[in-house]
Amino acid sequence: MADNFILYFFISRHSSYTGLIWRCLQIQLGVICSVGIWTLSEAKLQATQAHQIWKSPSELIEGVTKVNPEPTPILMAAPENFNPDLQLRPALPELPQNSSPPKTSTEPRTPNAVLESIHTDYRYDTDNFGQTNFFFEPTVQFRLSNGNKIFVKTGFNLFEQRGVESITNFPLQVGWQGKIGQVTLQTAAGVDVFNRLPTAINLNAKVEAPISPPQVSSSGRLLSVVVLSGNLEQGPYKSNARTLANQITAWRFGPDLYWQIDGNTSLFSSLRLGSYNDGNSEVQSFSRLERKFGQFSLAANLFNLSFNRDLERTSGYFSPPDFLVYNAEVAWEGDIANFLRCRLAANLGQQRLKGEFDNANTYQTRCTVKVSPNIEADLGYSFSNVRNQETGGSAYGGNSLTGQLRVKF
Repeated sequence: MADNFILYFFISRHSSYTGLIWRCLQIQLGVICSVGIWTLSEAKLQATQAHQIWKSPSELIEGVTKVNPEPTPILMAAPENFNPDLQLRPALPELPQNSSPPKTSTEPRTPNAVLESIHTDYRYDTDNFGQTNFFFEPTVQFRLSNGNKIFVKTGFNLFEQRGVESITNFPLQVGWQGKIGQVTLQTAAGVDVFNRLPTAINLNAKVEAPISPPQVSSSGRLLSVVVLSGNLEQGPYKSNARTLANQITAWRFGPDLYWQIDGNTSLFSSLRLGSYNDGNSEVQSFSRLERKFGQFSLAANLFNLSFNRDLERTSGYFSPPDFLVYNAEVAWEGDIANFLRCRLAANLGQQRLKGEFDNANTYQTRCTVKVSPNIEADLGYSFSNVRNQETGGSAYGGNSLTGQLRVKF
C-alpha cells in the first residue's frame, strides 16, 4: 500500500514521465526476472547491496536509529549436503521378465540459490529552494547454498532543480556478501544509466569484523560488542540535478565504529575521506551517543563536513570549508498495536557555517506496519532546517518522505 501510494503521488505530479517510467520499469522487471530464473537454475553469480555516496546529517541519524531486523546467520555446510551428484546412487534391483521397472526414488535436490527477500526503498526529498530528489530502488536478495548472499538492485530516480533540466537515473547493481571466519565481506558493482548523460560506473566494498566478542543475555539481548568496518565507494554524486549535469563523481573511503557499551548505551562513529573528479576533496565525520530508558531514548549527535574548496557555484554541490552540526535528541519508540510500531524524535541544536551559528532542528516520525509474518512496511516523514546548500541569509527547510517495503520468502 505504501509503495502504491508513493508511486501514484509522484507519477501524477510528473505525468510527462509516466510513459518513460512504465517502459523502464518493464525493462527492469525483465532484468530482475531473468536474473532470478538464472540464479534459481544453479548459477554461481555473487553480489551485494549498494550504498549511497553521501548522506546528510538527518539521513545518517535516520540510518543509525532505524530498527534492524534480526540478522540471519551465514551457515556453513559440507558440499555433499547440497550436491546429490557427490552421493553414491543405489543400484537398481534385478527386474523379472515382462514387468515394468519400478519407480526409482530420488532424493530432493537442494537448489544452489533460493530467493530470500525483496525490499523496496523509496525516498522523496523537497526543499524551499525548488530542489526535488526522488528515489525508488527495489533490491532482490538470494541466499546461496554455502550461506553467502547475492543482491540485484535496480530502480528509478529523478532529480529536479530550478534552472536545470530534470535528470532521470536508472541504476543497476549486482553484488555479493559472504563471511570468512568472523569477517563479513561485501562488494558490489554496476552502472548508472541517465536520460541525457553518459552511463557511469559505480562500485562499493565493505569489510566488517568484531574486535571484541559479543556478549548476549539469556533472553538474546545484545549486551556488549565492538564492531569495526572499512568502506570504499565510487560513483556519480547524486546530490542534485546540477551536480549530475556537471558529471561529478567521487571516491570515498573510511572506517565505521559501532560500540554497544551496555544493554542500553551505544556509540556509533564514522569517518569519510572523499576525492572528487573536479579536483576537490572532503573530510566528513559523524558520531552518535545514545542511551535508552525503556521506550524513551536520549542521544547526542555531532556532524562535521570540510571541503578543500567551495565549488558549489561551478560544480553544484554543497562544499563548505567548515560546516558543523551538533544537537541533542529525544525519542520515543513503542508498539501502538500488535501490527503497528512507531518512533517519534526531535533534534534540537546548532549549526555553524562560515563562522555563523544558527538553530539546527530536525523532527522525525516513522511507523512500521506488519502486514503478515513475511511482509513489513516502513513509512516515515522528517523536516529539518540543517543546510545542504548555500542559502545566503535565507532560512533552509527540507522535507523527506521515506519508506521501505520488505517481503521475505
